[in-house]
Amino acid sequence: MAAIAIAVTMAVLDSAVANIALPSIARHLGIAPAESVWVINAYQLAIVVLLLPLAALGERVGYRRVYLAGLGLFTLGSLACALSGSLQALVVSRIAQGVGAAGVMAVNGALVRFTFPQASLGRGVGFNALVVSVAGAIGPTVASGILAIGPWQWLFAVNVPIGLVNIVFAARVLPWSTLSDRSLDWLSAGLSALTFGLFFIGVDTLTHGANQGALAAAELVVGVLAGVALFVRERHETRPLIPIDLLRIPIFGLSVATSICSFAAYMLAFLALPFWFQSVLHRDQVQTGLLMTPWPVGVGLVAPFAGRLADRIPAAILGSAGLLVLAIGLGLLSLLSADASALDIVWRMAVCGLGFGFFQAPNNRTMLGSAPRERAGAAGGMLATARLTGMTGGATIAALVFRTIAQDAEHVCLLIAVVLAVGGGLASLSRLRARAAA
Repeated sequence: MAAIAIAVTMAVLDSAVANIALPSIARHLGIAPAESVWVINAYQLAIVVLLLPLAALGERVGYRRVYLAGLGLFTLGSLACALSGSLQALVVSRIAQGVGAAGVMAVNGALVRFTFPQASLGRGVGFNALVVSVAGAIGPTVASGILAIGPWQWLFAVNVPIGLVNIVFAARVLPWSTLSDRSLDWLSAGLSALTFGLFFIGVDTLTHGANQGALAAAELVVGVLAGVALFVRERHETRPLIPIDLLRIPIFGLSVATSICSFAAYMLAFLALPFWFQSVLHRDQVQTGLLMTPWPVGVGLVAPFAGRLADRIPAAILGSAGLLVLAIGLGLLSLLSADASALDIVWRMAVCGLGFGFFQAPNNRTMLGSAPRERAGAAGGMLATARLTGMTGGATIAALVFRTIAQDAEHVCLLIAVVLAVGGGLASLSRLRARAAA
């Protein structure tokens, strides 16, 4: 489990530290801030496009092989990023990093499934959620510390020795999995990449203003057409690349819907709250960073406990309770007055984190546990895809709200996040009926 945790920590940290380094990268390379955003987008897009194809590949060649190859490519990409002297070289290197990170993330859930027995799967999922939360919480601090003593290249170079050590360690301890006897459908993999790639590019284009509407519409339409073609091609397959077979399982499908709603609420809040704290509550940047910390800390504190509970109590109950607490926390944040104290903010953020943590681990455990063991790769890939889809949806809603509402956009975003959290809670609770029907 330690080998899995280290690689996931590297992948999550890399996304966080790159955000902090963008101004330094832009100054060093002599590029505009708008151009530097591709340092982030290239990494995220590579992950989104390849999650499901690499999860399917893991079922055929082994999750261990895909994981080790992904970790190796991520480490090599990190070295290339540290040596990059131009934006073009850095973007290509970030794509390589993203491909490697996709390999790690795509089979992470499956490896947890094969590492822990069914009776204690929740404990493994809870520990995994703890690792992700801690990595997200310390990311800005780690980045700031490294940048305080060295150039931005060090942010990527530090991955190299850690990655090399983890490759050796993972090769010794990762479990072997059963293999599918079917070859990978490369045409379906290409259609999947086209579907998710154009969808996320189109959503990003849509947020850039009304003058980009036609281009965004074209990208989204082609993405939808590719998705339809993929569905038609795979709807009768026993092990489809897009896990249609798993989505037909009511508990699995409802868990996906719960995840999308909750992560959309999470991203809406995390984009709106810094503006809310600074423009309405009059906090500076340093204070804002500290005030954002109780949320991931709350997730980290409760996730292992919630994961263990999920081995005994239905995730429908735990998840709906957690998302109700999240909705209450978000509602309380939206009611803060301009003279609110730091303590007023901290405990509300902690409530949000505790609620989100109580949902996350049980929901992930259900997604992995409700799929047949031989489809663990597809379940893990879908888990990561649902998370990224929700976060992208939340980011898009936030961008549209900030562009269309001149006054009080932060407050509107928080209220929409409340609605999404409640919607996720209702989807989670409906799993009780699906469980009874099964």
